[in-house]
Amino acid sequence: MIFGIEFPPVSHAIEWPDLFGSGPFAVNKVVLMMWGSVLIVALIFLLASRDHALVPRGVKNLAEATVDFIREGIVMQTMGADGLGWTPLFLTLFTFIFVNNLWGILPIAQMPVNARMALPLFLALLIWVIFVTVGMVKQGPIKYFTNIMFPPGVPKPLYVLVSPIELVSTIFVRPLSHSVRLFANALAGHLILISFAVITAALFTASITLLLWPFSFALLVALTGFELLVAFLQAYIFTILAGVYIGSSMHADH
Repeated sequence: MIFGIEFPPVSHAIEWPDLFGSGPFAVNKVVLMMWGSVLIVALIFLLASRDHALVPRGVKNLAEATVDFIREGIVMQTMGADGLGWTPLFLTLFTFIFVNNLWGILPIAQMPVNARMALPLFLALLIWVIFVTVGMVKQGPIKYFTNIMFPPGVPKPLYVLVSPIELVSTIFVRPLSHSVRLFANALAGHLILISFAVITAALFTASITLLLWPFSFALLVALTGFELLVAFLQAYIFTILAGVYIGSSMHADH
């Protein structure tokens, strides 16, 4: 409790009781929202594919703009024309993560799915499996790991230090940092919104601070808009890093 305002424990903000089942296969609010994200993304592109109008509008316009953004802003920037075949993967990844993040600013849901470590870690491990597999297929297993451990332009005596660092950072640290970046930003934004929501509610009920309530409410609205921007940026960053990782496995000189 701070200045008479009682903040809920962090565990109350990130843990949800099981609704169906128990154990690792239990279904709670976060799982339901994740399933909802899958349905929303699938429905958007299904409706867009059924619209055969020459001039895109509505859902089709949104879908085509998203496809162009992924193709030009991520695939071409990180992988070049050789990576255009990966566009469906990055499109699915970006939209799924973005919708999962949006749950955190909806009044009823108020919980970004990516604020739970399990999903970001799963997505990062999926990308890890893909870029390691692509690297071994495109370059061969021995050459792939050799290129990782012995980057060009490094003086040979420094390979004693550089080689183990490059191997550990690429194979082990990369999926961890990839997942923690998404998880930490989603969780931090979620906790900030909760904190200001509690403060705004407390100021609204306190008559002596009634004059401060409009300012706190305006700040809460501004933070909600900022979280919308963060939801987009984190989906973009996660996806473009996936493109960088897979692109580096496809082209050893990168």
